[in-house]
Amino acid sequence: MMDTGIHARCALHHPGFALDVDLDLPGRGITAIFGASGSGKTTLLRCIAGLEQPAGEVRVNGEVWQDGSSFTPTHHRSLGYVFQEASLFPHLTVHGNLDYSIKRIASEQRVSLERTLDLLGIDHLMDRKPEGLSGGERQRVAMARALLTSPRLLLMDEPLAALDLPRKQEILPYLERLHDELDIPILYVSHSPDEVARLADHLVVLDAGRVVATGPLVETWARLDLPIRMGEDAGVVLTGMIAERDGAWHLALVRCEGADFWVRDGVHPVGHPVRIRILARDVSIARSHTTDSSILNILSAEVIEVGMEPHPAQAMVKLRIGKSSVLARVTRRSVDALGLVPGTKVFAQIKSVALIA
Repeated sequence: MMDTGIHARCALHHPGFALDVDLDLPGRGITAIFGASGSGKTTLLRCIAGLEQPAGEVRVNGEVWQDGSSFTPTHHRSLGYVFQEASLFPHLTVHGNLDYSIKRIASEQRVSLERTLDLLGIDHLMDRKPEGLSGGERQRVAMARALLTSPRLLLMDEPLAALDLPRKQEILPYLERLHDELDIPILYVSHSPDEVARLADHLVVLDAGRVVATGPLVETWARLDLPIRMGEDAGVVLTGMIAERDGAWHLALVRCEGADFWVRDGVHPVGHPVRIRILARDVSIARSHTTDSSILNILSAEVIEVGMEPHPAQAMVKLRIGKSSVLARVTRRSVDALGLVPGTKVFAQIKSVALIA
């Protein structure tokens, strides 16, 4: 059991559903709780928050919230909770909603009002009431309200699920800022691979109330034996930094461990850390290098593993490029024709337009 970090051993039984997990999670960064609807994601969050009373233990950075002899009620747990719906007080302005949280603080304020407003970009909204806010603005205010309770742990239960795509894209950069600038661990429930790939450091995969995979995101996301089938979202996440920008063609070179990838240029300067997501459907394999191709990323690789896909025509091939792993979805016919077995030297072909840094 860890003295620091998050320990949750929870067993809870409801008619038709049982949660049985035993987790040791990092005490900083974002841990994504991922799985299909009904897998137990929200129930696990509610157990950690004290909204359900399971058998077991919950400890956060050495502070006991529950064990065999004690149970700390939710309002005495140092946590912030962001739900799918913002649930702001409709009769109060944004300032009034935030002030309500500040007045509830029994300990020293960990994040100031000024910093919270800056992190979430809501200082210009203070005099508005919830009815005058967009969905994305309401959710940012809800996040600010949770932060201003000075939590030791921030719980987010699919905070973007009720938003359309433009509003999601509006909020994601603010979530990245919370990750980068605050030393508060976040448990982030989601069924969206896009959100998980962009935000998470650590991954927990739930299925039918049990943990079927857990570990660092980069390693866990690349497993061929991941019990949750990702379908068209199967792929990997790589971390790197912007090594070069090609202004003439609006491209950027991302340097990962032992591999460089040309991607569409974004807003990040040279030297900025980034992560890229490579979907298996966007990777093809060749036995020889070609120079007369529109594909910019043609990289030496080695076959590590070949796995079966649900459809009998397809296979998933795990490749090593430098120290990084990449997945490629190809036909079984191609596996046979190219002689793809572990140890085979190949070239991975990845379109730059398929990568986003």
